[in-house]
Amino acid sequence: MIVTLTANPSVDRTVTLTEPLRRGQVHRAASVTSHPGGKGVNVARVVSGSGARVLAVLPATEDDPVVHGLRTAGIEFRTVPVVGGPRVNLTIAETDGTTTKINEPGHPLRAGDLAELTALLVELAAGAEWIVLSGSLPPGVPVDWYCRLVATLSTPRSSPNGTHRLRVAVDTSDAPLHALFAEHSGAAPDLIKPNSAELGQITGLDAVALEDPAAAAEAAATLIDRGVGAVLATLGAAGAVLVTADGAWFAAAPPIRARSTVGAGDSALAGYLLADLAGAAPADRLRTAVAYGSAATALPGTELPGPADISLDAVTAHRLVIVDRPPAPA
Repeated sequence: MIVTLTANPSVDRTVTLTEPLRRGQVHRAASVTSHPGGKGVNVARVVSGSGARVLAVLPATEDDPVVHGLRTAGIEFRTVPVVGGPRVNLTIAETDGTTTKINEPGHPLRAGDLAELTALLVELAAGAEWIVLSGSLPPGVPVDWYCRLVATLSTPRSSPNGTHRLRVAVDTSDAPLHALFAEHSGAAPDLIKPNSAELGQITGLDAVALEDPAAAAEAAATLIDRGVGAVLATLGAAGAVLVTADGAWFAAAPPIRARSTVGAGDSALAGYLLADLAGAAPADRLRTAVAYGSAATALPGTELPGPADISLDAVTAHRLVIVDRPPAPA
């Protein structure tokens, strides 16, 4: 089972325009759609759509529209009751695939809320293969909270089948991402999924330069040296890079007509996890991630891909040789 945490859930609303966006002008919408959102919720939606078991954890009330959306979609969830409703994230989508996002900050979480969420994740850890910590943190939450969760959840614990150590994936940015790699943080996720900008944030390298797969792989390798199990670096239209202690791989994105980038990174992460649960080799985990991410980009608004949208045969992966490192065994 995959468990996702969405600390800052949202209602994702997409307004699709009939013409290019022009500041200060009146526009007409071709369509408006809304879905339960937040990065962890998006991962849960994709995993559930594939038929695999997933459980979404989030701070929310019973009448929360995100909870309603999860219930309607038949996605398992557990909540910690909090004060306040979800934020609204607005995406303005143009006909050429350009998207402009305006994200609300969300409602603050109290120390007691964080303690309950932590306890719930620890409870679920015994039955999970992956826990995904995904998205931004609400106002007032310590920036090192994900760091503390990684340390807590990575502790081996007993299960009916013996000692069980689940794996932890993190997909975040800015201060929470920096905190994971702060000196003496003690937190080394089994997987992180940065884009080129986020990879630049934690390595101090230029984000534009990191859109080159070879440069991204070299930067990601420095994170493996710091204890991270795997780095899945998504590079937008270029594809993605996967780096582990065993080597590095690149998969180019297949040609598509881009309609919306909303949820593409979350879909790529979900695809990777699904392939991992199926026992796929690293190159095939990467291929599946790119296939899911590309399929999301080809869909309108906040729609997310299912198995019928995936074209795995259109994606190939090959090894990369990282400078100053011995080649991995074939």
